[in-house]
Amino acid sequence: MDNIKIITTEDGSHSLYHEELKETYHSFHGALQESVHVFIEKGLRFWRTKSGLPKQVDIFEVGFGTGLNALLAAHFAMENEVKINFTTIEPFPLDMEIISQLNYATSIDGDDLKATFEQIHTSIWGEKVEINPYFSIHKIKKKLEDLQIDQKFDVLFFDAFAPSKQAELWTADLMQKCFNLLKDGGVFTTYSAKGQLKRDLKSVGFEVETLPGPPGKKEMVRAKVN
Repeated sequence: MDNIKIITTEDGSHSLYHEELKETYHSFHGALQESVHVFIEKGLRFWRTKSGLPKQVDIFEVGFGTGLNALLAAHFAMENEVKINFTTIEPFPLDMEIISQLNYATSIDGDDLKATFEQIHTSIWGEKVEINPYFSIHKIKKKLEDLQIDQKFDVLFFDAFAPSKQAELWTADLMQKCFNLLKDGGVFTTYSAKGQLKRDLKSVGFEVETLPGPPGKKEMVRAKVN
């Protein structure tokens, strides 16, 4: 993958720059800060708190990418002793040569997560794999529009490339698919706060909130199935 380069973001954590799309995988203001804020705090922790701290959470992610969100979810699971079943889709997986150079496992506070990060990436595609007693992952090599799955989820991390770069990933039809993937009370969270996105989410049935964004970004979106 000669068109992908490792960069260091402002919080010291790595991200990747896709030269063809002229887009980073995470915020250059801080990859780790962005993922923690958008997906863990405003998504996973919010859902779990409002749902009465259940001991199991089913998460669906659009855009496995570097695996940062999966690693953060695994870390959350172990810290909070909650079982997380993490399903993620990625049509174009990254090479392990790139993954092995990323510093996420040592950037996150707490235990050394190198072994967990490696297991997340080396686990077989297309099967549910238990990483530890608190975290399992099911990686699917498909695009969202091609996905057929019967399961429903509590939380959905929407971490596709930006609407300005890949508008086809942010259509009303795919927002409808996201709505259908969530259980009643489920939560959709993303870093984007585009007006069209909010209108599309509302049009398919979501209750939409605009929230303060992570460092360097004014706003983000969270949507709920009621």
